[in-house]
Amino acid sequence: MRALIWIAEDTWEACVDVARALLRPDDEITLLHVAAADVEAVAGEGRAGLLGRRPPPPARPLREISDEAARALLEQAAARLGRPAAMVARRGRVEHEVVRAAADADLLVLARDGDPRRAGPRSLGPPGRFVVDHAACGLLLVWP
Repeated sequence: MRALIWIAEDTWEACVDVARALLRPDDEITLLHVAAADVEAVAGEGRAGLLGRRPPPPARPLREISDEAARALLEQAAARLGRPAAMVARRGRVEHEVVRAAADADLLVLARDGDPRRAGPRSLGPPGRFVVDHAACGLLLVWP
């Protein structure tokens, strides 16, 4: 079986722990992190608006910082998983990228991303709801 684990900043530990407990040793595992593409654009525009028309370039580009953070998060997830896994970092509209990546998987492990005090539909935020509605594979939905 090919399993995909969605590594999101607030919920990845629960996903990895459940996958580690339930997946078989011969299952192929891929850890997926998706960085939202619009964050860099918004931050860049805000910086330009605050600092005038030609602000100096940042010391480190936001994309470089984002890529480094994604790599570190994937490495932490791989270490917690404790077994071989492919690591994939994507950039784009998060929910769309997760659904695209899940097209090649048999199982997607994801965590609820909404209000943790509410059971039912409100326990899923918009990205999670989109993925649950559109992923073309089996889903394992866990509480963070």
